[in-house]
Amino acid sequence: MSLKFLSFVALVAVLSGCTCTRPTRKTGPGTDALRKFQERAARYHAVVSVPTFETSTNEILATFTNTLDAGNAALDRIGKVSPGKATFDNTVRALDDLGFQLALVANRLSLIEQTSTNAAVRDAATDTIKRLSAWMVGLDYREDVYAAVKAYADTRPRLAGEDAKLLSETMRDYRRAGLGLAKADRDEVERMRKELTGLETDFENNVTKAHQELKFTKAELDGVPEDFLQQTKTGDDEYTIKVNITWHYMTVMENARREDTRKRVETGRDNLAREQNIPLLEKIIPLRDDIARKLGYRNYADYAIEIRMAKTGGTAIDFLERLRTGLQPKFDAELEEFRRLKIAETGNTNAQIHLWDWRYFANQLRKQKYNVDSEQLRVYFPYQPVLDGMFRIYQSIFGLKFERIQPPYKWIGDLQLYAVSDASTGEPLGLFYLDMFPREGKYNHFAEFGIIDGKRLPDGRYQRPVVALVCNFPAPTGDHPSLMSHDDVTTIFHEFGHAMHAILTRAKYSRFSGTSVPQDFVEAPSQMLENWTWDKKVLDSFAADYRDPSKKIPAEILAQLKASRLATEGTVYRRQLGFGLTDLTLHTEIHDDNAGEVLPLSNRTLGEVFLPVPENTAFVAYFGHIIGYGAGYYGYAWSDAIAADMATVFENSPDGYFDKQAGMRLRKEIYEVGDSRDVNVSIEKFLGRPRSIEPFLKKIGVK
Repeated sequence: MSLKFLSFVALVAVLSGCTCTRPTRKTGPGTDALRKFQERAARYHAVVSVPTFETSTNEILATFTNTLDAGNAALDRIGKVSPGKATFDNTVRALDDLGFQLALVANRLSLIEQTSTNAAVRDAATDTIKRLSAWMVGLDYREDVYAAVKAYADTRPRLAGEDAKLLSETMRDYRRAGLGLAKADRDEVERMRKELTGLETDFENNVTKAHQELKFTKAELDGVPEDFLQQTKTGDDEYTIKVNITWHYMTVMENARREDTRKRVETGRDNLAREQNIPLLEKIIPLRDDIARKLGYRNYADYAIEIRMAKTGGTAIDFLERLRTGLQPKFDAELEEFRRLKIAETGNTNAQIHLWDWRYFANQLRKQKYNVDSEQLRVYFPYQPVLDGMFRIYQSIFGLKFERIQPPYKWIGDLQLYAVSDASTGEPLGLFYLDMFPREGKYNHFAEFGIIDGKRLPDGRYQRPVVALVCNFPAPTGDHPSLMSHDDVTTIFHEFGHAMHAILTRAKYSRFSGTSVPQDFVEAPSQMLENWTWDKKVLDSFAADYRDPSKKIPAEILAQLKASRLATEGTVYRRQLGFGLTDLTLHTEIHDDNAGEVLPLSNRTLGEVFLPVPENTAFVAYFGHIIGYGAGYYGYAWSDAIAADMATVFENSPDGYFDKQAGMRLRKEIYEVGDSRDVNVSIEKFLGRPRSIEPFLKKIGVK
């Protein structure tokens, strides 16, 4: 998942710029390597910046004050432009410059909120994000600024390329903010949007803070790997499972033989943040609907999807429903296979598969029918060799060089920082941080966070991007290194793909750079890279038994792993469709008069599409995508269909997944251009032909 701070509406995508300042703080000298990297960038007329992160509540407050002062001053300058003197540079480009500067602050605070080891600093960042978000919503409603931009647009300037796209989308976003409405209605939309941003920030913060520890005896965790038991042992016969930590949850759900244990863990996870977030959702979803209707849309789904590839909520729903129907026979057959395994294990001929069962019996199917044990495969995936191997592959196919350098400032002791250059020219391209293991108070999933976007600066230099990967892989123990599951390996290939998408950008404007593409396409380039982790040659380049590196994954095991994936793909994908249809159903059917139906409708929809949810649970309270991906979760399936098609370019190339020509095509036609042109054009240029859905249908087993 690629996360950018600006999850609220318009400038929300539209406005960036100013010379916002923040407190200076000594962070210690950078290394010679970093200094030389920055000096080399200057020779390419580029800038490589290392963020200075706020580390106290006072610094965060000062940043907020300085940002508003500088932002208002920049807006005043635009607003004072007289109609006869309005130009592209002093209106439209000036807004992009402003938004870029605001995003520097917003992205940094978002990362602090999710990664700081200081709870008071995290809370201060959350509060500041809420206040900054509300102020940024107000940028759309500066009538003097809008008048200056509109005066320029009314001259019907003859623009081309990115310039034309920037003007068009700036005016589109003003319309979507309600600037065409009567002032009273416009003021009401502004008020609602400001209220919404605060509610959304609270929801996301509650997800990050949510935690629950469940105590079990060793007998209750029968089947769970011994190594996991050693890491979670907290007493003589006591083991503490943190259900909010994904790898804790997954290990138990895939391996615990006792159904009551699985049910308890599933129920615990599905009630995370319930008390805090269900009341928030009962305000957020109807408020989104109110905003959309006030702006002339039928519902929030139509409003949100208008600027994505699907264009309408109906198109997105139809896409998911057709996949749901196509998957029905495979889904039914897989559930019956799981049920037979449960009957054999329990002796109960009336056994049924519940939500807390499917992961366990999918794992049993892999073991019994395909001789694949996910836990035993971990020995082939020690973290550091996986990371190094992935780096070698990405450096090779994209023509890059990664260099580890010393961060001037670390928010955690094991933080790593890497510089990225073009391998052939030495041109500096950007930086990425790695924060890879779980800890208290940290964002508890897997994502790439943008910190500094790529952009052509007013002085003509190019600002190179900076990003961070924030992940939660199993930590190393005293006995062995961090050992990843195959799913973990797929995850890191995916998330690092987002980092490449961000860093390799050459888009002129920040709103088009890197992963700032339509939300139903943003996952496609990274989903495509997941295919690398299923290829024998790729895996052999880095995967080896950490106890004896001469031992590679046997070909027959990988073949069985692939077969086992296809054998459960119907179940996995129906779950995804369940989340997507739940998201769209909420954003088409919930309004002020039935806000109390948010929870029952969510549970009912997921239960109908996938498996019935446990009674008295509220999975949607912990469903973080409902905020940043509101009415957009369908995009995972939409983009996966594109990704499967894009992967065929490598599959049909002479060197397969190591093909440098295909890799450079991906870099040039997808990563570098971002959203600076219609992504449909970029996709077809990369493919060399029109898109096809057939590779995707084959992948998920739909005939």
